[in-house]
Amino acid sequence: MIKKEKSKFNVSQSPEGKLKRTFEGILFSSELECNYYKYLLEEKAVGNVVSIKLQPKFLLQEAFIKNGKKYNKIEYVSDFLVVYSDMSQKIIDAKGQMTSDFKLKYKMFNKLYSELILECWSYSKIDGGWILYEDLIIARRNRKKNKSKV
Repeated sequence: MIKKEKSKFNVSQSPEGKLKRTFEGILFSSELECNYYKYLLEEKAVGNVVSIKLQPKFLLQEAFIKNGKKYNKIEYVSDFLVVYSDMSQKIIDAKGQMTSDFKLKYKMFNKLYSELILECWSYSKIDGGWILYEDLIIARRNRKKNKSKV
């Protein structure tokens, strides 16, 4: 039997892959998440960030029973809850791509927790580093549009 070396999101499960996703003894879900944590620590060192909470959970739907069948609760586990120096808070998710599961949870989260800000960040060298995911999509679309005009 062949051992699977990658997860369904193409994350390496090998010891070397796990080492790339580990920082300060914390194993992150992805290298992107690990790198964003390092970025947040830099922001904390210069005083822009007060605190960072890893993997906060938010209840999206209670468990329930219908016609004798039990349905599990639905939770959203974000990457970070960040408190900034002005005491504002943001829920941060480091995303390389948006899955359909995340898109649904994103909508549910925004409905139930309208007072909280949920942002998805990605990294793009061509766009100058850390960028909001929706801005990255727009930038890629514009580059593609401009490329097809040439």
